Amino acid sequence: MARFAHPLSIFTQSHYWRPLLCCHYFKRTLTASTNFSSLTTLARRDQSQEGGTTTVKLSTKARRKAFYESPEGVLLRKLNQCSREGDVVQALCHYDEARKLGVVLNLDHYNKLLYLCSIENADVAQMGLKRGFEIFQQMLNDRVQPNEATFTNAARLAAAKEDPDMAFELLKQMKNVAIVPKLRSYEPALFGFCKRGDAEKAYLVDADMIESGIVAEEPELSALLEVSVKTKKEDRVYEILHRLRATVRQVSETTSRIVQDWFNSEYAAKIGKEKWDVNKVREGIIQGGGGWHGQGWLGSGRWKMVETQVNEDGVCLSCGEKLVSIDIDPKETETFAASLSKLACQKEAKESFVHFQKWLERHGPFDAVVDGANVGLSNGHNFSFSRLNTVVEQLRQISPSKRFPLVILHASRVYGGPAQNPKNRRLIENWKKNGALYATPQGSNDDWYWLYAAVSCKCLLLTDDEMRDHLFQLLGSSFFPRWKEKHQQVRASTSTSGGSLIMPPCYSIVIQESANGSWHVPTITSDDPEIPRKWLCAARSKNNSLHSVWTSSSKSE
Repeated sequence: MARFAHPLSIFTQSHYWRPLLCCHYFKRTLTASTNFSSLTTLARRDQSQEGGTTTVKLSTKARRKAFYESPEGVLLRKLNQCSREGDVVQALCHYDEARKLGVVLNLDHYNKLLYLCSIENADVAQMGLKRGFEIFQQMLNDRVQPNEATFTNAARLAAAKEDPDMAFELLKQMKNVAIVPKLRSYEPALFGFCKRGDAEKAYLVDADMIESGIVAEEPELSALLEVSVKTKKEDRVYEILHRLRATVRQVSETTSRIVQDWFNSEYAAKIGKEKWDVNKVREGIIQGGGGWHGQGWLGSGRWKMVETQVNEDGVCLSCGEKLVSIDIDPKETETFAASLSKLACQKEAKESFVHFQKWLERHGPFDAVVDGANVGLSNGHNFSFSRLNTVVEQLRQISPSKRFPLVILHASRVYGGPAQNPKNRRLIENWKKNGALYATPQGSNDDWYWLYAAVSCKCLLLTDDEMRDHLFQLLGSSFFPRWKEKHQQVRASTSTSGGSLIMPPCYSIVIQESANGSWHVPTITSDDPEIPRKWLCAARSKNNSLHSVWTSSSKSE
């Protein structure tokens, strides 16, 4: 029987890559704005005139208009529409028609098509796969230089064909040709191996991610945890739980179920040290800042796994264990403040932000910082200086020095609108007189200002902003959620009398591993303080003598 080459085999053949990806070829990169000879002719036209040659260049606006009206531009718009609607069939019709008309496809066209062919669609799954490989082959034949999105979409096609090995091979080829992978680039191979139950190959993908400096998020860690539980890799389960603790902190329902599957399993009951060095456990906890020791599974016997809650003092209502507040290294705070300053200067007008930093040095430090816009607009409609002042006074009363908190407000709020009201004007002047108000300049994003002030002053922050948008994702640091937990005050709903303030919890809402080997895992519910958070509590019998030694020594201290 004849053997057919794998649809992506050309992509892994070195004789193909050498001419395609040599340095000289890279100089001929095709892009949406330079791929078409018609645009090149329009963008620069040589006109022979008496006395010399004159070069005529089109403006950027004219070039865009020319592309927009070209067959290539029309095709790209149609494919974008199909991408928004997830319409694979229509996109393929547009592609076939364009090929008949001789339209020259560029990287954007091919990436849109490959993406559409790779998405999960039960009705046209096989057609999408078949045509996806054909289109990919045509792209290579056309010598269109691939980018990260191309490789990722090709890897998704391979994964959809249940070939994670090919998806992983494509990832390696991407790195071989100096294209930097993203987290999404690893997902087809990682999820494919996990789904297949091939833990060892999933670990190889994970190791490659770590080597490339890519930080796994909950979906990736959850998949690794699940395959580790199913294949009874207890050391890996332990390691991944700690990675979740450091990176994710609070787990989703999906991850919660996997955690429960592990602790409820017969195999988990057999894993663990019956005797351990209490001093090593103690040292591990101190070095880690509290809340974990990293010495492996402790204890023996079945786990008691329950869903429970933790009271305001940090005591588990199931096992009675008191959760701890995990220390933040002062050096980490300083490093984070410096990186925050650098990023803010890149995103904001540098002179404006540097001016603020100097102002903060003169007037700080503060015991608390208030996101004025967020607090004043807490009802979502009208800005209320009265409500803002109530919060300012509450923070002033709980301040050890009875000092005003720093209020960050945009200049438009300080000088316009409700600020013109005489009563509000008096409040503003009073804050200014006490060095407690900073007006951020026009065109600025005040988020950078109040966050930097709170971090650099190592103080409390009052804002309802959940800090999940793009700005905070730029921070890209596992330190940020830890800092937020320690320093962000949460206001109770306005239905409570006076809009009372709730201080940060006295314990860390993060996966905790205790000195006796028990585990507490917080789940994601809501940021509303009136809704009790659910915790998973996994504990063994407390009849272990070494546990008693630790408990008695801890209490005596």
